[in-house]
Amino acid sequence: MSAARAAAQTSRSPLLWSCAASAAAILLHAVQVSVWITLTALGLIGWRLAAAIGAARLPGGALRITLGLALVAGVFAQFHTLNGLVPGTAMLMLMIAIKLLETRTRRDQYVVIGGALFLLLAACLYGQALLWMPLYGAQALLCCSALAVVAYEPAMDEGYFPAPAGLRTREVIALAGRTLLYAMPLAIPLFLFFPRLPGHFWALPAGNDAMTGLGDTLTPGSITRLTSSYAIAFRARFEGRPPPPAERYWRGPVLHEFDGATWTAGRYTPIGVQRLECLSTPYRYRIYLEPTFRHWWLALDTVMRAPSADVRYTDDDQLIAAQPVSQPLNYHAISCTQTRSSAPLFFAARLADTQLAAAPNPRTRAFAVQLRRRAGSDVAYVQAALTFLHTGGFSYSLTPPPLGSDPVDDFLFNTRTGFCGHYASAFVDMMRAGGVPARVVTGYLGGQWNPYDHTLIVRQSDAHAWAEVWLDGRGWTRVDPTAVVEPERLYRGILDLLPNAVSTPARLLHAWPWLSSALERWDALNGWWNERVIGFNYRSQLDLLGALGLRSPELRDAGWVFGAALLAWLAWISWQLRQGTGAAPPDRLGRAYAKLCRKLARAGLQRPPHQGPLAYAQTITRYRPDLAAQVRPLLQHYADLRFGPPSPPTSDRDLRTFERAVARLSVRRGAG
Repeated sequence: MSAARAAAQTSRSPLLWSCAASAAAILLHAVQVSVWITLTALGLIGWRLAAAIGAARLPGGALRITLGLALVAGVFAQFHTLNGLVPGTAMLMLMIAIKLLETRTRRDQYVVIGGALFLLLAACLYGQALLWMPLYGAQALLCCSALAVVAYEPAMDEGYFPAPAGLRTREVIALAGRTLLYAMPLAIPLFLFFPRLPGHFWALPAGNDAMTGLGDTLTPGSITRLTSSYAIAFRARFEGRPPPPAERYWRGPVLHEFDGATWTAGRYTPIGVQRLECLSTPYRYRIYLEPTFRHWWLALDTVMRAPSADVRYTDDDQLIAAQPVSQPLNYHAISCTQTRSSAPLFFAARLADTQLAAAPNPRTRAFAVQLRRRAGSDVAYVQAALTFLHTGGFSYSLTPPPLGSDPVDDFLFNTRTGFCGHYASAFVDMMRAGGVPARVVTGYLGGQWNPYDHTLIVRQSDAHAWAEVWLDGRGWTRVDPTAVVEPERLYRGILDLLPNAVSTPARLLHAWPWLSSALERWDALNGWWNERVIGFNYRSQLDLLGALGLRSPELRDAGWVFGAALLAWLAWISWQLRQGTGAAPPDRLGRAYAKLCRKLARAGLQRPPHQGPLAYAQTITRYRPDLAAQVRPLLQHYADLRFGPPSPPTSDRDLRTFERAVARLSVRRGAG
């Protein structure tokens, strides 16, 4: 009874491994898809396992079809499409789980495990951060182990699996691990030398849930959602010394339209790029931008030209790409922190950036007109507005009180407490009410120096908003009203000024030096991963070929190098297989017997390969009866040692006796 129970338990091994591989692949996507999709898929896997132990019944064909159609309808109702990375992944998760409900044969198991491997591929397309790599490796090992278990099963009938003579768990994992290791010498040349085409093979649409970073709208106070995040926005590596902290403004979306509560970028209409004169030392640097699924490329304010032909350099100094940033990228840029434009402002730009909001905010407009009349010039008016903010009792806070129906009036004359979005919004509205062209610029301020990879790390908590005003003879000039209220913001980050603004783990990382140092090392390792692995592109491939000695490398050169690497790998695999399938080396007894056969062969008594020891003894007796008395007992002794009863086992003494007898044997070639 116990043997039958053990056989039944072992018979479920392929099903258990297939379910484990499927469940692990589904859990890899638990963050990307809705909770109901993950729970439904896991529930179907649980149903299949319950049926395997007799605790439930498998559904019939009609019920499976109905269930499948209902799940397809559910996915379509949520995403309104079945195309794209996230909807397609959700469909695959559910279809694999349903397929498990009808697994009967080995082919069914292969289909399920193949689906789990496709889910692993989808996970790699969605997230390529270094943190996920151990999970991806473990999932690949699990899927290969499941394939090994299924492959080592005997033939399966249409019912449950028979009791196998398969591998143990440790042997299964070892076999899968060796298989993956054998693939590594080919995977590395594939990564390095398989010809890459510049650009993207495909563009995968992303849902809104994947979007991070700055947007094209700003409602005072909304930027606090970013400042509470400690995630990395981008890294910057400078050629030489980086700019001082007060000049580390990183330009993002520029906002022009205001409805009294919210600033928006507006519809882009090319006006004409102002010719800028650089008044400071140009900074040359490389940006390593994290995925944002948005079109903006960030740069130190103000970038002098577009870093790529695929990026548009707009009249308000933005960098806007044709495709959203869906994967880590890096690019080289040149910026000047102080610029000047002596040309007049275009009429369309002046009209757009002096447009007043539809919401009245009457107190702000009346105050602005009065202040402008007393100031006389635009420069004096800007200074008067900054003086008002500096001396008006304003305070800096991430948790300001809510504003009323006239938000600018309420902020300037009642609450007087806010964050950078409040100050930039109110200041630009005051400027426009006084007839000075102005706009809101959003981006990041600051950056933390990482001594391990010599980069500036800019986090989402460094998100910032400031203003730009047009001054004749100077052009667009940066004015940061937040720095008037809280000057330390230019030199210190949010964690230093308002430590309670971020999460508790972020505060601990910042407060404990050893944790902060560990995080810097991890950030440096992530930077290397994004630059050298994720960012390895067509240009990197050509650079590598050049380093290998090719003077003018082209795409076909990468193909030749990869072809040579492929042939070398195939030769190595063939040698490994030949080594594994060759005859095992003889043991101690076999070596002594081989020595005996060589002695007899020198005497003209060659043993045919098919002939056993006793038949060999009869041949020697027939052709050399003079040797029979010496050789026949030796061959009989060998047959007893090699093919005799298994007990008692052959002792070391028996082996030594046989070896000494072979060594003492002296055989001469016969006369005939």
